[in-house]
Amino acid sequence: MKRVLTKDLIPGMITAENVYTISGQLILPENLKLTDKMIIRLEFYAIEEITVVDDTEQVATKPVSLYREKIDNSLEFKKFREIFFENVEYFQNSINTVINRITPIDTYSLLTNTLNIFSSNLTSIGVFDMLHNMREYDDVTYHHSMSVGIICNIMGKWLGFSKEDTEVLTLAGLLHDTGKIMMPDNILKKPSRLSVTEYEIIKTHPFQGYNLLKGEDLDERIKNAALMHHERCDGSGYPSRLVSNEIDDFAKIVAIADVYDAMTSARIYRGPLCPFDVIHIFESEGLRKFEPRFLLPFLERIVNTYMNNDILLNNGETGTIIMINRLYLSKPVIKTATGFIDLSAEPDLYIMKIL
Repeated sequence: MKRVLTKDLIPGMITAENVYTISGQLILPENLKLTDKMIIRLEFYAIEEITVVDDTEQVATKPVSLYREKIDNSLEFKKFREIFFENVEYFQNSINTVINRITPIDTYSLLTNTLNIFSSNLTSIGVFDMLHNMREYDDVTYHHSMSVGIICNIMGKWLGFSKEDTEVLTLAGLLHDTGKIMMPDNILKKPSRLSVTEYEIIKTHPFQGYNLLKGEDLDERIKNAALMHHERCDGSGYPSRLVSNEIDDFAKIVAIADVYDAMTSARIYRGPLCPFDVIHIFESEGLRKFEPRFLLPFLERIVNTYMNNDILLNNGETGTIIMINRLYLSKPVIKTATGFIDLSAEPDLYIMKIL
């Protein structure tokens, strides 16, 4: 058997022992052949690594997505990609000057540069689609932070926040992982198993980020997001095992954006995860961990934006989304060539791809 980082797992690997959460909940049993959904579930529960059978053959191919190809080939995506990477470079330089105590954080410039992403008149879901297609690139901390900041900006608008609060939330998303940027490279980029000591160091990054930001002239909600974005409403998070009423609201929103971005990141064996897979995981396992009054509107808005889109079901049928089920957002009603399918009444059927 061998230990493998969750980010390096490939469908077809076999678990060598039971996998549990920090609170003792069984996630996956031993001797189970992994699928991409199982690997996403491990990521959802922040399982950093597991033990697999050493001689498992690792054969996997990336699925083809016509929807993704259409976006990749569009002029809008090329423009978005250019602006995105320009902003990431500026963001990286800005944070490094703060870490080195050269200058204070210039929040005005950070916001202005980030909001340039929206200058090409993209819809909110258009921005999500663009972010999903960026996953072929290295998912380093700066790229992730920029993506989370953009998602937080959209969430603020969807939740009806004021312009001022939406800007604060955007900054909270941008700066939430500042502590991880301060982690030693030999730990953050270590290709092999982290030791217990190294993993404990990684788990200090919320404190590190908060300590860096606490002396800055920033809204307290931004500082709290850096400190609390790994806390969970059921008390299963870290670093302080806080429960719902102890966690800052903006940290709760950043946590949703943070996990959504992580779950839609590409892996060696697949492209971006279908939004309906992500929604299903949040619905089935996230309502205890994340604040429902922020999570449910977020998921519902994402689902509604895919109304009338063509999709592929796991049984090979194609169809069109014609009705959303608010009680089961990942299972809408589909119109096919032969009739209508209510996915909420078909437990074995699910949306595999958006076409």
